[in-house]
Amino acid sequence: MTGNSVTGNGFTWPTSTRGRLLLVLGLAAAVGLFLATVPLHRDWFDLGVYYGTVDHWTDSGRIYDYLVPGTHYGFTYPPFAALCMLPMTLVDWPSAVAISLLLNASAGAAILYCSAGAAIRRQGWSTWFAFAVAGCLFALLEPVRDTISFGQVNLLLLALVLIDAWLLSAGRERFPRLARFAGIGIGIAAAIKLTPAVFIGYLLVTRRWRAAATATGVATSATLLALWVAPDASRVYWTEAMWNTDRVGSLAYVSNQSWQGVLARLSEPDAPSRTVWALGVIVLLCLWAWRVRRAAAAGDEQTGFALTGLLACLISPVTWVHHLVWLLPALAVLIDTGLRAAKGGQRRRRLLRWAVAIYVALCSSVVWLWSWDATGVDGFLGSNTYVWITLGLLLALPVRETVGVAEVVEMPGAAEVPGAAGAAEMPAVPAVPGAAGPAEVPARRCPPPEGSATMDACAHATEYPWESRQPPRPASPTPPASRPAPSGSDG
Repeated sequence: MTGNSVTGNGFTWPTSTRGRLLLVLGLAAAVGLFLATVPLHRDWFDLGVYYGTVDHWTDSGRIYDYLVPGTHYGFTYPPFAALCMLPMTLVDWPSAVAISLLLNASAGAAILYCSAGAAIRRQGWSTWFAFAVAGCLFALLEPVRDTISFGQVNLLLLALVLIDAWLLSAGRERFPRLARFAGIGIGIAAAIKLTPAVFIGYLLVTRRWRAAATATGVATSATLLALWVAPDASRVYWTEAMWNTDRVGSLAYVSNQSWQGVLARLSEPDAPSRTVWALGVIVLLCLWAWRVRRAAAAGDEQTGFALTGLLACLISPVTWVHHLVWLLPALAVLIDTGLRAAKGGQRRRRLLRWAVAIYVALCSSVVWLWSWDATGVDGFLGSNTYVWITLGLLLALPVRETVGVAEVVEMPGAAEVPGAAGAAEMPAVPAVPGAAGPAEVPARRCPPPEGSATMDACAHATEYPWESRQPPRPASPTPPASRPAPSGSDG
């Protein structure tokens, strides 16, 4: 026993509990030191907006009249969000910060479990060790860092949505009685902020009628509750505040990594064309609908939800960098697809290289290099880096076959390595963190989700939009240079 496991690239992972614990502690210390010294901290700005708003509201003020002193930033969420934040009036500011940290940490744990739990079990890794390493890497992502240091709610909303995704897939098999509650998380998230409502569209497009009805009912009930509690605030929000972009910030600001942000930076100082924006949104919606129906046909719920998160970032008029936590499920799908591929194969290397490149980009804060000047070709390409990543994933994110089909799609240019026809082939588990040694994991045939679209297509492999089907063949054995403006609590 050497106490270490060597991966295919020669990297040695510890297999003893002591070795793993030392590695996790060292990695956590390095991540903590980095977070404390390198990235720009946002000083809980958005949490301050929430805290000031509910304090102002309970002191006989109006929700949407409150502005952070010395700024034009105010509360931009629906009234139900303010209702959910009322308990902050019972605690002082340091306690509010501590609660925000605790809630974000809990949401991060739920996100990792829903996104990576199945892959960790499939690979046979030590559960606590794999989640500890993943948690450290998760904390380095710029959208996660910004969400936490702004005191934002993005991770909480993502966790609510992914819990529904889990109930519709893995949770449906393990806890069938809980599947009836799928849609509640999406409904609550959509009532707190409008962006998650796009997941109701996903449920409708993929014919999850019960979950769609549940989500719609919950969102409507929450909105009506807010209307009953705060009728004046509800009127102001739906008729005035929701349409006032000055409360959010400049559309051309480099942190706006949406399709609208691209157009705004191109047309600055003029306003972007609404017609061009609308046409782009229609194209994105058509592409998304086609891809999520194919994911539903393949029984790949996680990819369908990941594609919907990508769409939300692209079509929202404002997608600040901290909103890009909605890209994380897509990154998890990409990594999982690479790990499923044959060990040592070209396809596995290509997929995992794509995943590493995207991860590094999302940690880099690269767009802030163009925070003051986004003109020229380099400005166009560089200031919109996260938009290009999001668009690329929407076009080419692999759809995994989960009902026993051998062929699984891959990133552009990757060689297809289908298994035996008619049955999904699972390669031997590689020697990676926590693995005691190689083991064969048998494929398992899972029933398709109830009510999903065109489930008869599950008997065929899913492929990329630009790929043609291949005949079966045997499977081969930097911190920002300057302080950006506050996000304005647009969430």
